[in-house]
Amino acid sequence: MTAPALVILAHGSRDPRSAATVHALVKCLREMRDDLRIEASFLDHCPPTPYQVLGKLAAEGVEEVVVLPLLLSAAYHARIDVPAVIDEARSRFPNLRVIASDVLGYDDTLLDVLDRRMRAELKGGRVRELDALVLACAGSSDSHANASVTRLARLWGQRHKLPVTAAFVCAASPSPAEAVLQWRLEGRRHVAVGSLFLAPGVLPDRAESTSRRAGAVAVSRPLGVSAEVARLVMLRYGVAGLDLLTLEPAPRPVIARPELVRTA
Repeated sequence: MTAPALVILAHGSRDPRSAATVHALVKCLREMRDDLRIEASFLDHCPPTPYQVLGKLAAEGVEEVVVLPLLLSAAYHARIDVPAVIDEARSRFPNLRVIASDVLGYDDTLLDVLDRRMRAELKGGRVRELDALVLACAGSSDSHANASVTRLARLWGQRHKLPVTAAFVCAASPSPAEAVLQWRLEGRRHVAVGSLFLAPGVLPDRAESTSRRAGAVAVSRPLGVSAEVARLVMLRYGVAGLDLLTLEPAPRPVIARPELVRTA
């Protein structure tokens, strides 16, 4: 039995560094699992679309696909855009059995990646002392998604025995700059900002520039490609692959046998 193909569905960005990160992750995944068909696709801003990728797979005879939303937050894109993609894909490609996995989510293992990125930034900037942290993410109008960031921030602070604030670039407060300024007003002069983004782009750049202007002594790079992220992808893929077993089989095309074809 052939394992389902894996289609990574990223949000997409006009910043080419974002797509480059996604393609680098796909390369890493292919090296981990050379037995799987793994492809990248994007919701917006850059090709290929999920329909282009799924159409190609269907034309090659692939029968089952797991679409994995490369998102940290289970907010708008996960609740609205991804289900719409799956519904449209099932309509366009009736011979494909397609299912979406869960998003990556704000998993605790991401803190290992965050720590490595932060240590590299501290070393590069010769920062030897910290007295507060800020965990910066995109932010959402979904309070549950933001609460997940706050939980992860609390765990990060406990790791390092430092006070920490969760901050949001969009749709919620405080912003990363506001969080840095608040710590400085309280007398904490060595504040570092952790960048809880999967790839470089407009929002991580905004978080970094505004945080540094507010007085942050370090801002880490986005999470990027790592063994932890790759393992998290494969975990979500595995669960969704099991869920495929509960779906109704895709209809197979009916091919008429020549001896049964009637002629006028």
